[in-house]
Amino acid sequence: QVQLGESGGGLVQAGGSQRLSCTASTSCFRLYDIGWIRQAPGKEREFVVRMFRSGNSTVTLDSVEGRFTISSNNAKTTVYLEMNGLEPEDTAVYYCAAAPLGKQYLYWGQGTQVTVSS
Repeated sequence: QVQLGESGGGLVQAGGSQRLSCTASTSCFRLYDIGWIRQAPGKEREFVVRMFRSGNSTVTLDSVEGRFTISSNNAKTTVYLEMNGLEPEDTAVYYCAAAPLGKQYLYWGQGTQVTVSS
């Protein structure tokens, strides 16, 4: 089983940057796809970006393409979401999640709040 925890959220002004971190309990995290999903108040959860377990392929939500980047440390025990050019529409609770290759997410972190002020 994979246990995840997010950190790095906070308040940032529009146009600013923020880096989120998602830490796995063990290096078994390397066996899973890792993604970031967000949920704004009153809205459904929305896929943001997914990194396949090889680390060489990603898929990204169109609205954050070119602004958000997913990466990991070498051991793949920590996954990062680098967010640039933040917009108020990016305000949400951001969750990291893990999934078998190409499948639905099975394991979720508790989420971290990102608030972007205009």
